[in-house]
Amino acid sequence: MENERIALLLKEKAEEEPFAQLLDLRVLDIQPGYAKVQMAVNEAKLNIHGITHGGALFGLVDEAFELASNSHGTVAVALNMNITFFAATGPQDILIAEAKEINKTKRTATYQIDVTNVDGKLISTCQALVYRKKDLLPGL
Repeated sequence: MENERIALLLKEKAEEEPFAQLLDLRVLDIQPGYAKVQMAVNEAKLNIHGITHGGALFGLVDEAFELASNSHGTVAVALNMNITFFAATGPQDILIAEAKEINKTKRTATYQIDVTNVDGKLISTCQALVYRKKDLLPGL
C-alpha cells in the first residue's frame, strides 16, 4: 500500500512538473527502484540536423531516473549521469525510458536507464548515481 501511495504521489508531481510538461512526458509505471516514461518526438524536439535533440532525449532519461530514484519515499538527488547515444530518432518516433535500480545503499543508489523506440531498438543508455537524503518526499 505504501509503495502505491508513493507511486501515485510521484506520478502527480511529474504531471505538474513544468519541464515534464514542456517535453510532453508521460509516466507509464513507477515501482520501488523502477520507472518507465514515454516521450513522443515532434518538430519542437529536433536539433539542427532534423533528429531528436540530445537535450530532449536527456530530459526523458532524467525524468525516468528522477522517478525511480525517489520511489522509495525519500528525497534522492543526482550526483552523476553518463549517457551514450546509439541511434538517431526523429519526428513521429515514440521513445520509452526505463530506469532500473542496480545497486542501493543507505546513502547512494545506481541506476541503469535505457531508451528504446516502440520496436525495442536501443537508442541510448545511461548509468546514473544519486545521493539519498534522509528527508521524506514532500507530501508523504
